[in-house]
Amino acid sequence: MGTLEMDAPYSAGAGKVEEDESPIEEVRLTVTNTDDPTLPVWTFRMWFLGLVSCAMLSFLNQFFAYRTEPLIITQITVQVATLPIGHFMAAVLPAARFRLPGFGSRRFSLNPGPFNMKEHVLISIFANAGSAFGNGSAYAVGIVTIVKAFYGRNISFLAGWLLIITTQVLGYGWAGLLRKYVIEPAHMWWPGTLVQVSLFRALHEKDKERMSRAKFFVIVLICSFSWYLAPGYLFPTLTSISWLCWVFSKSVTAQQLGSGMRGLGIGAITLDWTAIASFLGSPLVSPFFAIMNVFAGYALIIYIVLPTAYWGFDLYGARKFPIFSSHLFTSQGHKYNISAIVNDKFELDLQSYEQQGRIHLSMFFSLTYGFGFATIASTLTHVAFFYGREIYERFRASYREKEDIHTRLMRHYPDIPSWWFYILLAITFTASLMLCIFLNDQVQMPWWALIFACIIAFVFTLPISIITATTNQTPGLNIITEYVMGIIYPGRPIANVCFKVYGYMSMAQAVSFLSDFKLGHYMKIPPRSMFIVQSVGTVIAGTINIAVAWWLLTSVTNICQDELLPPSSPWTCPGDRVFFDASVIWGLVGPKRIFGSLGNYSSMNWFFLGGALGPIIVWVFHKAFPKQSWIPLINLPVLLGATGMMPPATPLNYNAWIIFGTIFNCFVFRYRKSWWQRYNYILSAALDAGVAFMAVAIYFALSIENRELDWWGTGGEHCSLAACPTAKGIQVAGCPLYS
Repeated sequence: MGTLEMDAPYSAGAGKVEEDESPIEEVRLTVTNTDDPTLPVWTFRMWFLGLVSCAMLSFLNQFFAYRTEPLIITQITVQVATLPIGHFMAAVLPAARFRLPGFGSRRFSLNPGPFNMKEHVLISIFANAGSAFGNGSAYAVGIVTIVKAFYGRNISFLAGWLLIITTQVLGYGWAGLLRKYVIEPAHMWWPGTLVQVSLFRALHEKDKERMSRAKFFVIVLICSFSWYLAPGYLFPTLTSISWLCWVFSKSVTAQQLGSGMRGLGIGAITLDWTAIASFLGSPLVSPFFAIMNVFAGYALIIYIVLPTAYWGFDLYGARKFPIFSSHLFTSQGHKYNISAIVNDKFELDLQSYEQQGRIHLSMFFSLTYGFGFATIASTLTHVAFFYGREIYERFRASYREKEDIHTRLMRHYPDIPSWWFYILLAITFTASLMLCIFLNDQVQMPWWALIFACIIAFVFTLPISIITATTNQTPGLNIITEYVMGIIYPGRPIANVCFKVYGYMSMAQAVSFLSDFKLGHYMKIPPRSMFIVQSVGTVIAGTINIAVAWWLLTSVTNICQDELLPPSSPWTCPGDRVFFDASVIWGLVGPKRIFGSLGNYSSMNWFFLGGALGPIIVWVFHKAFPKQSWIPLINLPVLLGATGMMPPATPLNYNAWIIFGTIFNCFVFRYRKSWWQRYNYILSAALDAGVAFMAVAIYFALSIENRELDWWGTGGEHCSLAACPTAKGIQVAGCPLYS
């Protein structure tokens, strides 16, 4: 799902802008027009805290990626946590200057002065690489996981490492070559970066309050750390308190309605921060209007469309399957035996597939793909009709306009030579090509598919960067890439996901790389320092990602096999389950046998048309009734893509995220604005950090030694019947024969 914030109308024409001001009002209000080129950035503090932050976030985010409620620890946590540590290091490190061999007469110091904002920004960029640019862990780790944990096949550590590093770095090459189009022009203003600029300025202001931000952070961290022992180990049922299941313990329908994990989540609540912040990120960081847009789309899909399709029309025989599940099923409601249709060459065994029959999806899972199709199409038409002229005018203005104050200030620093990007692109592309040629038995993807994927990513990087830089929406290519590869090269699941990762992730990495460069542009960070930090951080992060994944995949018994795990086990890998199912649908079986004439779900393709026409209809009404200010607020890409994280996210996650976000970003923001401005982001970071540290402590101190508790409170949410079908005559193990 793309980012949800939308920019305000272009307001440069509202009045004459001074020559030393940005033409974008939001930038003028947020970013300072001054710079101090003498501030040191290449310091011991920056490298130490940056490397530690990158390594820690890489480890923690990959560790949490396999858990039922994955927690993505973002750079905001590092921004807050490293500030007092940086000041502490500035106070205690020796200031003595010394020489290093090979640097001539240049003198260095471990403590060149007070901890400054530019050091802090580079540490944050390091950390962002450790969180895979906000995605938690490297996308390609999912390939290693599904091969080893779901398909039960082998892939070498070298192949996995090359996949991760090349897909993470490949987009940097062409992103660097496109910088002059989307970074230097003032009209390419990247709204999302202004949140980071605001936070940096807030953190570095003088703090004279009795309750300092640092003290508040430590207090909340200790509370979060202590409390997570309850839902994380002693009482896991607190993660999903689905009381309807407890009241109606023998009713399938009641449990389908009440289960927060496998149903509609009506009345389900949670006392676990990981359930609140997983998948959608911290609700404290999302603005209230974005939360309401998500709520509108979520309520429409989950509480109107899904029940109507399931109970009202029984579409596609929906009642033969659970109402909410990402598993694949046979026509009789049993889980599909995927391993039985994979031959020795790791390709589709057509005879076995025909014997077992077509693959069926739960009603929710099929709607997920339908709304995914609609979201992609509606994003393109929405941006084209509502922002097309603005984007075009801003792009043209970027050629005509004079350099703004920020670009002029950045001229003080040596630019990155183009050959750096050419060499980076050549090395990573060559490594990717060698992977496809010499390790083809493990990745399945032919060399021509790699070239095709790179062409797709390169072609889309500039327009999607422009869209993100002007509207803060980032259309994704994941469904398009897997759909295309599934048609032209079916029957090979790993080839499909590799193509998706190279075609989609390299573009996404390029956009993230450019976004960070714009942050550095606003904060006046030397470009070469930015490039080195991003490149080093990405390689370190990817290496730690694969190392942690390999360790867990080889040490946790039955990891990702939720049917073989005890109810209290957190190692269910919900994200990788969806990744695996996608490899089966798009790669192994192929879209022709699912969404084409040979499948059950060909009508889902109409969602493409509906999604494309929807914004056009809204735009026509807006032009016909220009005085109705509520019409342009109908943002169909947001509404249709509201449930884009489901699955693996569940209604419990959405309910908690919406409620918690509304409390803080509506009521606290409105009635306690000074408190919100001072402590809101600090609270979010401290909650993330406390949970992360306790979860790791529990694993190393208790779980790894198999010291598990066994009582009612460790039995999950106690909604086992929510996974049952409701069609007459369908018998599934553990479920009553429905009548």
